[in-house]
Amino acid sequence: MKALVYKGPGQKDWIEKEKPGIEKPTDVIVRITKTTICGTDLHILKGDVPAVTPGRTLGHEGVGVVEEVGAAVANFKPGDPVLISCVTSCGKCANCKRQLYAHCSDGGWILGHMIDGTQAEYVRIPHGDNSLYPLPAGVDEDALVMLSDILPTGLEIGVQYGNVKPGDTIAIIGAGPVGMSVLLTSQFYSPGRIVMIDMDPARLELAKQFGATDTLQVGVDDVVERIMEMTDGLGVDVAIEAVGVPATFDTCQKIVSAGGAIANVGVHGKPVELHIEELWIKNINISMGLVSTNTTPMLLKTLNAGKVDPARLVTHRFKLDDILDAYEVFGNAAREKAMKVILNA
Repeated sequence: MKALVYKGPGQKDWIEKEKPGIEKPTDVIVRITKTTICGTDLHILKGDVPAVTPGRTLGHEGVGVVEEVGAAVANFKPGDPVLISCVTSCGKCANCKRQLYAHCSDGGWILGHMIDGTQAEYVRIPHGDNSLYPLPAGVDEDALVMLSDILPTGLEIGVQYGNVKPGDTIAIIGAGPVGMSVLLTSQFYSPGRIVMIDMDPARLELAKQFGATDTLQVGVDDVVERIMEMTDGLGVDVAIEAVGVPATFDTCQKIVSAGGAIANVGVHGKPVELHIEELWIKNINISMGLVSTNTTPMLLKTLNAGKVDPARLVTHRFKLDDILDAYEVFGNAAREKAMKVILNA
């Protein structure tokens, strides 16, 4: 089969690789029909995730068709169309029992990280019964790919960890795919004002179409000053970091209100400076984490009911064989006006 393989920082290739097989009775082999590229994959290629070693097939998102199942798999059979969760969960360990699937003792985020991932023609999914979801009939599969990772990430780590409430003023820093997912899912909780902050005017215009009430352009607007003007000097109830660089986290510290929350969603490859000398007195909460995908069943129902449309995040489509071209486009998102790419097998 063909697979997109990490070959060290800054290096990748689309090469022939051995097709995966059943290794444990709980495994499921899935033939990929659609996958995508995540910002985390770009972080890996920068060398920000040293646990990923050369030779690893990247990718942790996608939909496909069950090709083969292990002897212990009860919920799926060959031919079933499935959604692949970016997080693998055994369903039995202490962390899984409290729905903290991100820290499953025999799983978590391992696809495209510790084991071969989904940017390939076939992928092995450990603990298939707990790590795959049947595809609802008639739902746009491009939209379903967004439920592998970015939509639950935005909801769980941005919106729920940030404790967004009706009437809140929230600021989202970073109008990339995850920031847009925060924007879409925050509206489940009816915030009064949603401020999207980014450098790219095209992404800010798209954010308005997705429901942002206000936008601020980094480099044009003095973001901190404008936020304080908008909030009568109070700051925002929830500041959500969706980039993963020190400067954006620092902005969150400057704009959060007393009694507010900073929810860090971005993947950071460098340390940030925590201004505890200013924040200790403000009664704020700071949260961060890896998505557990415990909201995926709810999001599937919401998508099926037409209450959210993440397919709008897809801007480019490629054949899976053209994945190197897709990486070039996604890696130059501002130039290419790219949000999410879909790779069709």
